[in-house]
Amino acid sequence: MRYQRSSALFAEAQQVIPGGVNSPVRAFNAVGGTPVFVKYAKGAHLYDEDNNRLIDYISSWGPLILGHAHQEVVDRIVEQAQKGTSFGMPTAIETELAELAVSMVPNIDQIRFVNSGTEACMSAVRLARGYTGREKIIKFAGCYHGHSDAFLIQAGSGAVTFGSPNSPGVTQGTAKDTLLANYNDLENVKELVQANSGEIAAIILEPVAGNMGCILPEEGFLEGLRALCDQEGILLLFDEVMTGFRLAPGGAQELLGIRADILMFGKVIGGGLPVGAFAARKEIMAHLAPLGPVYQAGTLSGNPLAMSAGLAMLTHLKNNPDVFNSLDAKCEQLADGIGSILKEKGIVHQVNRLGSMVSVHFCEEKVRDFASAAKGNNEHFMRYFHGMLDRGVYLPPSAFESYFLNDALSQSDIEFTLDAVKDLYS
Repeated sequence: MRYQRSSALFAEAQQVIPGGVNSPVRAFNAVGGTPVFVKYAKGAHLYDEDNNRLIDYISSWGPLILGHAHQEVVDRIVEQAQKGTSFGMPTAIETELAELAVSMVPNIDQIRFVNSGTEACMSAVRLARGYTGREKIIKFAGCYHGHSDAFLIQAGSGAVTFGSPNSPGVTQGTAKDTLLANYNDLENVKELVQANSGEIAAIILEPVAGNMGCILPEEGFLEGLRALCDQEGILLLFDEVMTGFRLAPGGAQELLGIRADILMFGKVIGGGLPVGAFAARKEIMAHLAPLGPVYQAGTLSGNPLAMSAGLAMLTHLKNNPDVFNSLDAKCEQLADGIGSILKEKGIVHQVNRLGSMVSVHFCEEKVRDFASAAKGNNEHFMRYFHGMLDRGVYLPPSAFESYFLNDALSQSDIEFTLDAVKDLYS
């Protein structure tokens, strides 16, 4: 395929936007080459500035469960835009969406809308600290919770070592309150808790990780975290920015049967528009301003455009629960098909999948955490990514990202994708 227009646009963007992009993964640094600039999208397909058609397997990194420009969502956005885009005042639609979300998700009574997944996670941690009166948190290597200072931390030299910043601008003072654990390693978490007894406010994680590939929690891991939190008075925070309303109507909590204390959601709750939310039981949310002392605010929080889009999206999902079975079946066909082709061709690989999330790793051992994901053959991944792109399939431009399927994908789209894999390795 030709990308002359995208290349020209990228060169132009680099003059006025740092790196030419507004989010680093878009720059193609992990795979090389020039990023693709999108002109428009519909259903399961992207159309770039060079008029190439691409089958989309990122779905705006998760929220477009129904596909691009879904008519019900678009109609609600247009209807609301004609009435006004933002007021900085309460609207009835905020309550309507809140009631719908609370009815769908287990173990929450109240929800606060914000403007991004980063803001949701940042606010949830602040709330957990305010509720418990403690300062430290535990996060997991490979789990991404946005770019708030507390989350940009890498490991120290041992299980009880304070974290250290891995981005300039993050202070040592912030880093000392963030402890890093290994995903799917319950004993590691217990060591951290024991070494910091009575000081940990929260354990935060993606219940199904999507930022080191699709990494499933192993049997007993989430259950062990829940028991440990109950024992130690720690709040368990589930970052469901990717999994919320995608793996099931009630997200990973519903699918996996594990209750968290605070949940965070991303753009899916706004139909793909910029939005986020965090939610919990009343006794926890009562600590949030204006009821309590934990402050959080936002001029565009709960803006009517995002609320309208979210209401259309969540209403469709609630009224059409077969969407989740459809997505699961499509993703199973895709994952099994890719795995079969790679096995037949003698390509060393691992395929991880749950629901409509899937990732392909070019390595020998099972991928269960960040360390094992990092052992993948990045050179092979780069060839795989660009080979699929040249054949009309847009995959995540990083070996550390999950695919996100949308329900607009047709049988012919999946067959086209599998034919592209066959052709790539022929």
